Order: sequence, then C-alpha cells, then structure tokens
Amino acid sequence: MRPGILALVLVGLTAACSAPAGVAGVSTHPPEPVADVVALDDPATPAPAFISAAVPPTGDEPVLLPPPKLSKFEYIFPVKGCEVSYARKLLVLPKTTIWADKGCAFVAPVSGTVREVNVQNRWVPSTDKGGDREGRFVSLLGDDGVLYLGGHLDTVAEGLAPGTKVKAGQKLGTVGNTGNARNTASNLYFAMTWKTDANEWWIRRGMVEPWDFLDAWKNGNRTYSPFAEMRGVRKKTGPLPACSVACASKPEVKGVERPRPKPTRKPVQPVEVGPVGVELLGVGD
Repeated sequence: MRPGILALVLVGLTAACSAPAGVAGVSTHPPEPVADVVALDDPATPAPAFISAAVPPTGDEPVLLPPPKLSKFEYIFPVKGCEVSYARKLLVLPKTTIWADKGCAFVAPVSGTVREVNVQNRWVPSTDKGGDREGRFVSLLGDDGVLYLGGHLDTVAEGLAPGTKVKAGQKLGTVGNTGNARNTASNLYFAMTWKTDANEWWIRRGMVEPWDFLDAWKNGNRTYSPFAEMRGVRKKTGPLPACSVACASKPEVKGVERPRPKPTRKPVQPVEVGPVGVELLGVGD
C-alpha cells in the first residue's frame, strides 16, 4: 500500500473513533444555536429580508373602463335623489317594489311617450279591483318599445297627460303609498311589459322581471335594455295572456267604503205670536 493511501485510512479511522456513540451516520451532538433567528412577533424587530421582499410594491390605481354600450338607449334608475332598496327576486308578480321616502322623485327610466295617467286613488279594500291597485300611477311607452309603470304615487307631475313626450330622468311624480299600499311604507310599484290597452291591467302590472336592469342602471351601465327580455316573454306568452296571478276582485258592496252622510235636521224656526196670543201658522215653513 502506498504511504499516501495509508495516511488517509488512518485519518478516517481516527475520526470514526472520536465520534460520539449513536447510529451510524447520525450525529449525537446537540444542534448548534442559530444566532440570527428573528423574533417575528416582536414589533421592535425589523422584518427579515425574505419577508420584506414578499410585500407587493405600490403603484397607480387601476384605470376603470366604462361598461360596454349595449343599446342606443340611455336609461336612468326610476327613483332619483333618494336612498332606495328593492327585492331582487320574484314575489307575487314579475315586478319590484322600490322602497323610498315619501315625496322622492319618480322619473322616466328612458325617453318615451306617456301612455296612461291616473291622478285618482280609486282603490278600496272592499272591492280590491285589480285595475285600481296601483292607486295613482303613470305608464310610459319607452322609445325602446317597452312599457314602464310607476304606481302607488303620492302625486303626479303637473301637466302630465297621455301623449306627453318626456326625456329620460324627467320627473313623472312622487313616491307614495296610494292604492293597496295605503297601510305600508311609501314605495314605488315598478313594472315592465309591452304596449297594451288600458283595460288589460294585468299585463300593465308587469310581465318582465326588472331587478337585473335596475341593478345595471343603478351601478352605471346605462345602456342595458330590457327590450330583448320583453320580446322573449311576449313570444312565450302571446300578446294577450290571460290573467293568472292576483286577478280576482271582491264583489262590490255599496255603502261600505263610502257611507252616505247623515241627514241634518232642518232647524226649527221661532213661531210668531199674534197680538191676541194666536200662533201664525206657516211662518218659516
């Protein structure tokens, strides 16, 4: 054996013999203390470099792009200048109730022509006629071909009449609780459908679910049109579907809701007495 190789063998044997007892290849020495361990829960201790590098760098705010233009029509949320809330699910009819303070402005959701104006609150619970349930209301045939209804109004805008041309956002009335909402908080009955005659009130009361469109108009997408949805529903039901929900009215009972005033008795006139104490009959009759 060469002298160099022998020296290496002797060094290896010496290291093996001096190692503490234990499993072959596994050291039994305790671990050396780590001097640079950082107390991460100590606020006074600076964060190590590897943690600081994980924090994303700051930059400019993202650029917000306008929503895509979906139609040539511009839409406005139908209640203007007030806090609102409304249901986003089907309750009784495909319409929604927009809760808002009494007197808030009901505005045209799109440019169009006024179709119906009802300034009288004719609804009474004794009959509950379907055509009177919205109390004071205005319907608008939009330039987009959709018929819009705003009901339970407290007032109707002065000078408004069938045939009046209006612009999107123009005031049509104020929020109230007329009609069958007289025992509820003030709200706007808002519905969408297609052009129909006044005597087909169940169609006027709403055929298209409106909340997706209200969400879009409220959140800035002003060109989201309900026309395609309206056309699809009309094709499915036909232009004159029969009334199927909230249709029946109660038989009219006269004198219940509008009692006649009590007759007032004619006041008794004083009786004149003649010079000899004889009553002069007929005076004052």
